[in-house]
Amino acid sequence: MSGVDIKKDDLVRVIAGKDRGKEGRVVRVMPGEGRVMVDGVAMAKRHQRTGAKRTRTGQQLNQGGIIDIETYVDISNIQLVCPGCHQLTRVGHRSTDEGKVRFCRKCEAVLTGG
Repeated sequence: MSGVDIKKDDLVRVIAGKDRGKEGRVVRVMPGEGRVMVDGVAMAKRHQRTGAKRTRTGQQLNQGGIIDIETYVDISNIQLVCPGCHQLTRVGHRSTDEGKVRFCRKCEAVLTGG
């Protein structure tokens, strides 16, 4: 899957799955696998052991317990939120003097970032 329109730091909304309706910023994009990591979406529980090594003061390096981690979401389950009109939108591409830019298909606003 090449040519992904979602970039890092874009504001997206989940449109399918258990977290449908949640919004967040894109943390990481994996275009080869078609997956993205969104801040605060697709949280999973991980059981982590305490660190075996101790420092000179007797403190452990990492605390054990149940921690929340972010997992990946399929890129087909998210959609971009336009910063101009605050609606879900598709991404268009346009050539300008500065080069190729992304724009909102609803309000024609240029999307920054990426």
